[in-house]
Amino acid sequence: MVQAVMRGIFLLSAFAALSLPGAALAQGAKASSAPELARAIDTLRPGQWVWAPLVAPAGPVIVYVDLSKQIAIVYRNGIRIGATTISSGKDGYDTPTGVFTILQKDADHRSSKYNNAPMPFQQRLTWDGVALHAGGLPGYPESHGCVHLPYEFAKQLFAVTKLGITVVVQGHAANHVRTTPNSLLASFDAKGQPVETRPLEGAEYRWQPELAPAGPLSIIVSKTDQRVVVLRNGVEIGRSVARVDDPDPGSHVINLVMRGGRPAWVYVGLPGHAEDEGKALDEATINRVRMPRAFYQLVKAQLTPGATILVTNSPVGAEPLEKLTIMDAVAPQP
Repeated sequence: MVQAVMRGIFLLSAFAALSLPGAALAQGAKASSAPELARAIDTLRPGQWVWAPLVAPAGPVIVYVDLSKQIAIVYRNGIRIGATTISSGKDGYDTPTGVFTILQKDADHRSSKYNNAPMPFQQRLTWDGVALHAGGLPGYPESHGCVHLPYEFAKQLFAVTKLGITVVVQGHAANHVRTTPNSLLASFDAKGQPVETRPLEGAEYRWQPELAPAGPLSIIVSKTDQRVVVLRNGVEIGRSVARVDDPDPGSHVINLVMRGGRPAWVYVGLPGHAEDEGKALDEATINRVRMPRAFYQLVKAQLTPGATILVTNSPVGAEPLEKLTIMDAVAPQP
């Protein structure tokens, strides 16, 4: 049996553990979040939110609104980058469910239906008046059909969306549910269709690059699931078992850049951790991940500058956690 230590690009874990004090989540605060902090959405209080756009710096954006939980989640390139509490339509003004696209954006919009009321950072979902925008957040459905967001979150979301992106609205406001597994990965594709998470079913890895031939590459290393997932343009194209020996509870983000004419992996300075910006990946952290040799070689061939690796405690989909032994691993040179 060979279990050579992986010494390539797939580990990123000397990052300082990210934490988010409760005060940082206050409405209007510039909160930042490691992806696993989005798992805390079940404990967010009205007006609280988390936002970490640099964990997936490029790719298609999808917004998912859960009326039952009064929560909105933002994904980019298939990865969660933010979560917030909301207030949807009250009784008699129910927010419609379904798959919508953003039809119009207006940062300084005022309502033509309700006494010229301000609707900052409005993103229209229907022509009869339903939209995402900054508004009141009392902790229960209160709007006239729109989805109210915290002001600063609405501003951040407005900056990353484009006309035509998908917004999925599901659930029922009267059936208020607070429990969810909160997987890191989007449950819907760019057309609003459910994404099926297929288990490996005894195999060491799966590789289907034809599902997304082009687009930004994101690699997720889940310490909780002991899995590696590869996304391109928001679509999962590969999944593998892994062994991740890293007790650090924090998240770590590293980008592939060009330095001195050569590709190099460097840490991303997330908000609150600006001192990490530009640090090179060190060999001690590289030695903490093991994965199948064949899978490593397949992914390595797809890497180009701009690729992102995320190491996280968040799960990457519901599947039996088969503790497979990696029979053939490789120790490539950095």
